[in-house]
Order: sequence, then C-alpha cells, then structure tokens
Amino acid sequence: DIKNNITIPAAIVIAGLLISGAVIYTNVNTQPTSINTSQQGIVQKTGSTNNVRPVDKSDHILGDPNAPVVIVEYSDFECPFCKRFNSTMNQIIDEYGKSGKVAWVYRHFPLDQLHPVKARAEAIASECVNKIGGNNAFWKFENRFFKLTLSNNRTNIEIVIPKIIKEIGINEQVFNKCMNSGKYDQHIKDDEANAIKTGGRGTPWSIIISKNGKKTYPLSGSQPYTTVKQLIEIA
Repeated sequence: DIKNNITIPAAIVIAGLLISGAVIYTNVNTQPTSINTSQQGIVQKTGSTNNVRPVDKSDHILGDPNAPVVIVEYSDFECPFCKRFNSTMNQIIDEYGKSGKVAWVYRHFPLDQLHPVKARAEAIASECVNKIGGNNAFWKFENRFFKLTLSNNRTNIEIVIPKIIKEIGINEQVFNKCMNSGKYDQHIKDDEANAIKTGGRGTPWSIIISKNGKKTYPLSGSQPYTTVKQLIEIA
C-alpha cells in the first residue's frame, strides 16, 4: 500500500545514514590545517597513501621489519581513539606479529589544536626514551602511556612521564637533557608532514602496506579488530 511504499525507502535511507555515520565521523574545523577535529579521521580526497615514506631504521617497528604486511600508524598520544586503537593493534601483533606476518610502525601526528603542548611533549618524550633505551624501551613507553593516561589533553605529564621512565629504567637526568635539547622537533614535524601528504587529517591514521610495498590501503580512525584483520588478509 502507499504507507508501506513510503516507509520502506525511508528505512533504507536511514539505515544507510547510520552505517556511513559509524564509519565516517566528522566535525567542523575552521583551522587552516584542515585537521579533522573529531579525531576519528576521515578518508580524504587530497593526498595519497602511495606517498607514505618508506619504512627505515629511523622508524619504531614492532615485529619483523621484513614482514609481508606493514601497518604504519600516525598517532597522537593524547588522542582517545588512538588509546582505543592501541589495544586493537596489540591484538593484531599477538596474532600476526609473533609469526612474522605483520609489523607495526608508529609515527607521530600530534594535533596541537586539540592537544596543545602535551601531545607534542609526549611525542618528544617517546623519542628520548628510544634514544636512551632503544626500540624495546620505546614500545614499553608507548604501551604503558596509553594504559595509564586519561587522554584528550587531561594527562598530567609532570607525573605520568617520570613515572613511566622510572618503571622502564631510563636515567632521568639524561632524559631531561634530551627533552630540552630540541633534537627531535624536526623528526616529529617530518612525521606530521608525511601523514598529511598521505591523506591523513585526524588520528589515528594508518596505512597498510602489502608485500613488496606495491599496494597501500588506508585505515582511518579507531577501526575494530575485525576490520583491520580483513584488510591484512587482503594485503
């Protein structure tokens, strides 16, 4: 009847909107950098995942660097969605990393307009930990930080960072000297620039690189484990 003819198409439209809303969560942003202020990230019309900088020894890599699939994540230590996605990626590494099938690369993408001072300071802290303690220390810091902190610019970095570096055995004096040196400022800016060049406008923004690096797949926002797993299988 007429009532059903109207109701069914309407239901289809509403369902479509709900599905698209679950995948793409956007917010208005007036900043010239065009960073997505929802932090969820959206698939961009500008930039290309093919512009991802080749993984090298300067990167933080968890897993076999020669793995057939590499996931490059551009992340913000204060981003609540990055905190959630960190658990997903650890689950991925537990399943695929230990067998050498997947490697996880962490790069910096601090969103200063959302997390002024803190996100960038935390990125620098992680680099100093890496400099002093090596790659394993970096990943201990990364995982511990996301477990301990409230995120969304609510972290008391004066308490949390010293606590973590003490836990993982980093010399505090050497660490503080590194923090004040400005040594890693450009490195973090380079990571940011590459994130934007690949199409990233929010965090977490990840790129899955297939075997031999010929194909790349965007992974925007804190996607669930099943979605990440499906893309890994495709790659």
